[in-house]
Amino acid sequence: MNVIMTEEQAAFVETARRFAKEKLAPNYQLLDKQEHIDRALIQEMGAMGFIGPDMPEEYGGLGSSGVTAGLIAETIAHGDFNVSWLCLLGPLMGNIVLHHAQAPLRDEWLPKMIRGEAVIALGLTEPRGGSDAANLQIKAERTADGYVLNGEKTSISFATQADAVVLFARTGKPDEGARGITAFFVPLDLPGVSRTRFSDVGNHVIGRGSLFFDNVRISESHRLGNEGKGFIQVMQGFDFSRVLIALQCIGAAQASLDETWEYTKERQAFGAPIAQYQGVSFPLAEAETLLAGARQLCYHALALRDQGLPHTAEAAMCKWWGPKLAYEVIHQCLLTHGHYGYTTDLPHQQRMRDVLGLQIGDGTAQIMKLIIAREKAGRVAVQYDKGGKK
Repeated sequence: MNVIMTEEQAAFVETARRFAKEKLAPNYQLLDKQEHIDRALIQEMGAMGFIGPDMPEEYGGLGSSGVTAGLIAETIAHGDFNVSWLCLLGPLMGNIVLHHAQAPLRDEWLPKMIRGEAVIALGLTEPRGGSDAANLQIKAERTADGYVLNGEKTSISFATQADAVVLFARTGKPDEGARGITAFFVPLDLPGVSRTRFSDVGNHVIGRGSLFFDNVRISESHRLGNEGKGFIQVMQGFDFSRVLIALQCIGAAQASLDETWEYTKERQAFGAPIAQYQGVSFPLAEAETLLAGARQLCYHALALRDQGLPHTAEAAMCKWWGPKLAYEVIHQCLLTHGHYGYTTDLPHQQRMRDVLGLQIGDGTAQIMKLIIAREKAGRVAVQYDKGGKK
């Protein structure tokens, strides 16, 4: 890990490293056969401070930095990529609840999430929307004492095991776009909520699926922030989560790379360890270089965030490059292990399947590159329609 850490960060990362090595890594492939992450494991992670390291101490967090959150996400992912999703959701959902929830709701749910007693999902994507995140169809209609929710959210991580969801719904007219979207905190045990589970290529234990809302009533106290401001809230949080996603993927790729270096020292061919052959070692050396570069970009973006400086372009760079690079590195590691690498006995095939999903989720590479172009070229990079309107 090429990051200059404080003594406190180094001690915390060492604790996470031992936990990942001793508790998570041995069970990584076993969990692939389960449909949920054990609640006891989630609570153990919460007790160790891994879920909300950047959350205020008054709510049970460590009051640490975004860089610390990144260090933990990468370290945990080295042991188990899927379990590290908790290190992503904690900071992302925690900051939304912290800054936008009303006090009673915040005081009840934020400590539970940080302790690992509750899992909060993000409800943004819809069946017809995908990358067009501002084009939401789910409706939140006002009533005398709150709102009634009707519609579907899809591709929701932890859909089958989350206790609540930060839901983005349309309170305004369809032609208002992002300005008509409001955020709500919705407990998933309310009447009218149902769920389905997807059969995915990877991330089996995450339980990705759809959430359905059929006349679900929610009080006004569960609205997050002002009406019509929900899209702005989630976009601000994505700059943080995109970097954490990249670090998750880098952590998984580094695990495969570390294992592969060890293999090249032990595997013999033509009377010598295969590490002696440049055809074997050079691709791995290149992978080390590229991972180091991607990692530095990620921690640079988090350092900008911690200092209150703009980092939208840097976060988008991390998001498109990190998952793609991780997949390529793990693929090379699998090939280096030869026919044995192609079996399910080794974890490379699972890591490759698991990181692949994040080339899609939370913004594709094409969307990330569009964001970078807009940040660098300004409004001229925004496409106009035939009528000359943006």
